[in-house]
Amino acid sequence: MHIVIMGCGRVGSALAQTLEQQGHTVAVIDQDPTAFRRLGPGFGGRRVTGVGFDQDTLREAGIEEAGAFAAVSSGDNSNIISARVAREMFGVENVAARIYDPRRAEVYQRLGIPTVATVRWTADQMLRRLLPSGAEPLWRDPTGGVQLAEVHTSTAWVGHKISRLQEETGVRVAFLTRLGEAILPTSQTVLQEGDLVHVMMRADEVDKVEAAFAKGPEEEGGH
Repeated sequence: MHIVIMGCGRVGSALAQTLEQQGHTVAVIDQDPTAFRRLGPGFGGRRVTGVGFDQDTLREAGIEEAGAFAAVSSGDNSNIISARVAREMFGVENVAARIYDPRRAEVYQRLGIPTVATVRWTADQMLRRLLPSGAEPLWRDPTGGVQLAEVHTSTAWVGHKISRLQEETGVRVAFLTRLGEAILPTSQTVLQEGDLVHVMMRADEVDKVEAAFAKGPEEEGGH
């Protein structure tokens, strides 16, 4: 896929390098030509100097054949305007804009532009680590009946197999985050201290699942 990125700061340059490593073609737009230094000498994509909501600049970056557009400059207004131009003028299917102001992000989300509200996301992630309780929904199916969530897991589960956790709580463990890496567990995988557990579960069973994860495994009396 060809992907156009507006903004060559830390996020934009990291995104560009990652996408190129994954085999995509990438064009990066920035008003400041010195910003392209962040891409490093190994970057093979296009570097386009200009503003991301200018149609000629976007055409130069290959927007007409792009499958995705990311607006990650430091300006909320520039990001949202360029994202709307990419979506509405050029018909790019996958568009996302980074927004610093979470109140604005909600407005733009309603306009059909997926937004990443940087401050809110970072604050949410910090809160999850500081106050790790309950379940944090990450995805819901369109009917709202099933959700993927990170569920706080009692240390009492450490040392027990995923298969036992699933059996006693009635969930499907989708993946674990261990030392910052996502891993797909097998039934033999044993929970380690610090693991973040992401599960698929019915939305109407969230309270029951949270309670089971918080309580720990049932006593194995008589074994």
